[in-house]
Amino acid sequence: MPAGERKDPFKNFRFLVEIDGITQAGFREVTIPDTAQDPIEYREGNEPITVRKLPGLIKYGNVTLKWGITDSLDLYNWRKEVEDGKIKDARKSIAIVIWDDEGNPVTRWEFSQAWPTKYDAPDLNATANEIAIETLEIAHEGMKRTQ
Repeated sequence: MPAGERKDPFKNFRFLVEIDGITQAGFREVTIPDTAQDPIEYREGNEPITVRKLPGLIKYGNVTLKWGITDSLDLYNWRKEVEDGKIKDARKSIAIVIWDDEGNPVTRWEFSQAWPTKYDAPDLNATANEIAIETLEIAHEGMKRTQ
C-alpha cells in the first residue's frame, strides 16, 4: 500500500451465509462465535516451583442466525432433522462471507460438521410494529478464517 493510502475496515452489514443444500435469501443478524482453549496446569515434583501450562481442548462457540420469518421451511426442517435423530445426515458445512462496497468477498469464515442445536420461533405481539424474527443456533466442530 502506498504511503498515505488509507485502508478502511469492512462494514458489518454486507454479508452472506452459505449452508450446504439450503438457500436462504438473507439474514438480519449473524453471530460469529469465539474460539477458546483452556490451559492445563501441570507440574512434576522434581521441576521448579512454577507450573507449566499446556494447551487443553479447543472449544468453539455456536453460530447464531436471525432472520425475518417467511414461508421457507428450509432452516426449520434442518433443525427437525436433528430432532428426528438424523444427525449424520444433518451435518453441513457453513461459510460466512463479508463483502466490500463493490460486492466482492473479502473475508470468509468456514465451519465444519455444523448442525442446529436450537430453534426459536418469533414472539408475536398484536400491538407491535416489528418484523417476526426466527433464530437458529448452530453447533460445529471446527472454525477457520480462510480469507
